[in-house]
Amino acid sequence: MTITAVARDLAPTGTLRASVNLGNPVLAQGSPDAPAGVTVDLAREIAARLGVPVEFQCFDAARKSYEAMATGAADLCFLAVDPAREAEVAFTAPYVHIEGVYAVPAGSELRTAADVDRAGVRVGVKQGSAYDLFLTRTLREATVVRGSDGVDAFHAEKLEVAAGIRQPLTAHVTARPELRLLEPAFMTIRQAVGTTRDRAEPTVRFLRETVAELTASGFVAQALSRSGQNPDLTAPTPDKTSADVG
Repeated sequence: MTITAVARDLAPTGTLRASVNLGNPVLAQGSPDAPAGVTVDLAREIAARLGVPVEFQCFDAARKSYEAMATGAADLCFLAVDPAREAEVAFTAPYVHIEGVYAVPAGSELRTAADVDRAGVRVGVKQGSAYDLFLTRTLREATVVRGSDGVDAFHAEKLEVAAGIRQPLTAHVTARPELRLLEPAFMTIRQAVGTTRDRAEPTVRFLRETVAELTASGFVAQALSRSGQNPDLTAPTPDKTSADVG
């Protein structure tokens, strides 16, 4: 299958439509009119290799970005790998690893992440996020409370725990001395590039090989640095990939 055929399969409109989640500040920043960040750089590079223009469809939540892909409104997505999504999305290997962490009131009796899963504990999450999907599967005693923003739900409903991505949740806690983080992280969020499973096998292989090359070459680390993020968030190469922390 030639690169032209891959381009026709992946971008049937002649433009690569990339679904970007501006709700994840590690991966994307800016505005819908002028998005930036590692996901935007990856989409532009993939489009350039295909010889087609790129169009960004920006959303404020991962679930909306996923829905754009699932309904055919977008050709490419940048989401965390999760079993609930893999039925519809063919993912590459991860290009970035982000940690999911908890925050609690400073006086909480919860001391570590392992203490959270107990009766009577309510955990605020962003609906449809990777950590919502993960905690819904793994928590046995604690209750997941979903909102448009997990931290907002935590404050509004006076919940026991807030769950979120380490970087923005750390910034939130730093500004509020009445809160503290629980360590260690409760999960590793494996961010990858995806497309729908009805794409041809050579198309999916092209995406996987391209993302693997861009991760190994330093492209991803450089894109993270340019957007003010820690380049160490770059996912390890496959032989060094660490398992999720549960």
